[in-house]
Amino acid sequence: MSRTEAKKAQELVRDSGGRVVGRTRLQKIGYILSASGLDDAFQFSYKHYGPFSEDLATATREAKLLGLMKETEQVAAWGGSYSIFQAQEPIPAEVQPARRNLANLAAQADSVELELAATALFLSKEGIEDPWEETERRKPEKADQGRLEAAKELYQQLRAIPVPVPLPNIQ
Repeated sequence: MSRTEAKKAQELVRDSGGRVVGRTRLQKIGYILSASGLDDAFQFSYKHYGPFSEDLATATREAKLLGLMKETEQVAAWGGSYSIFQAQEPIPAEVQPARRNLANLAAQADSVELELAATALFLSKEGIEDPWEETERRKPEKADQGRLEAAKELYQQLRAIPVPVPLPNIQ
């Protein structure tokens, strides 16, 4: 892993408003930026929580070690732990507003809804005919209680942001 990739991980947090809560959320923000043509630093494949990049996970650890960002681990109410990533460097003027807007919207979204939306997007790009149905099939415990509908609404908000590679219209 190079310092360049660690810097890209730091920029991901910086452009998300300087603070990202959760490793899964960080992965989904990275994937959505990649899918929309706003970042090409990391390759993603499908894992249990949806789109995942081992390179992004490694770059995040390296960025922390290099002092490019801070990671604080917290204990969750259910007993597990989660990370809070912080990168306080100011956003340079040349960063595309679409990147900031997309990253900020994703960073502020409910984490489960973001995971569902990113998963449907990934499945759509993989050629799955009905990505929402497949997302629900793969994640039934997360797609209940109105969360799948909320994820669809979040996805439409993400789609409304003009980006270099428009996100597909998945119904």
